[in-house]
Amino acid sequence: MTENLYALTAISTSGQVDAFANLDKALRELSITALDVKALAVPRSLAARRSARVYSLPKGVDFKSLTQSLRELEVTAPLDWAIQTVAARVRRYRLAVFDMDSTLIRCEVIDELARYAGVGEQVAAITERAMRGELDFQASFIERVALLKGLDAAVIDRILDAMPITEGVSELILTLRARGIYTAILSGGFLPFAHYLQRQFGFDEVHANGLEIDRGALSGKVQLPIVDGEYKRNALMEIAGRQNIDLADTIAVGDGANDLPMLTTAGLGVAYAAKPVIQSQVDVQLNHVGLDGVLYYLGSGSELNDQER
Repeated sequence: MTENLYALTAISTSGQVDAFANLDKALRELSITALDVKALAVPRSLAARRSARVYSLPKGVDFKSLTQSLRELEVTAPLDWAIQTVAARVRRYRLAVFDMDSTLIRCEVIDELARYAGVGEQVAAITERAMRGELDFQASFIERVALLKGLDAAVIDRILDAMPITEGVSELILTLRARGIYTAILSGGFLPFAHYLQRQFGFDEVHANGLEIDRGALSGKVQLPIVDGEYKRNALMEIAGRQNIDLADTIAVGDGANDLPMLTTAGLGVAYAAKPVIQSQVDVQLNHVGLDGVLYYLGSGSELNDQER
């Protein structure tokens, strides 16, 4: 049964053939001989800075020792990895939902707005504490939005023009859509930015906070409901139900404390460059490579076909 078989997926930020030399050495030192090792296909646009492998693990592996060794390896080599059941790797996922700020994009939009409003440091400090789970998200969100009152709405377009997209987003969403996987953005950020990403990459739907504008300026008022962690979890469940998708066949990707409810509800939760509170509770992580890394934790076409024979 695939539920009792395990695979180790490893992803390197290097496209060199020796990218996994240290990992292979670590496995030998643990007396682990992989039953099979397969190189995973990498998008051509990322081939120079990405390589990935999946190791079929033998029975009887000491996972505690293996995990400790892999964590030590990360200190000296930028390597992402995950230990999954083979059943999880070859599952036909049908829905993928994503956080936006610091996940699909490499910034927190509310902090960028605050910078233009002259309250950047104050808002950024609140954001950081909220994402670490130290503050109630809704209360801190209302406080931060109030500080934006009077900001010229034209700033939104300036931020959009320079918004840094996370590496691998295009390759990831293109592949997911080609596989027929429904995609959605569930963001505690703002709709203008989520809609921009939807237009750019073809997300099927978006959920984010409204940004109220009064006579050309931000009003500083919050539009309800606020998209917080519980909203994200409920939205994941609602979309899955509407699309007749089992929760076991869903993927969620995020980085902050308000993402934890959806990460732990989805069949596969992936913590992306996540805060420590998330890393301690979500096993599958990406800390070095771009969002294309999610692809390597999903079964390749050949793996899926082999499983169905």
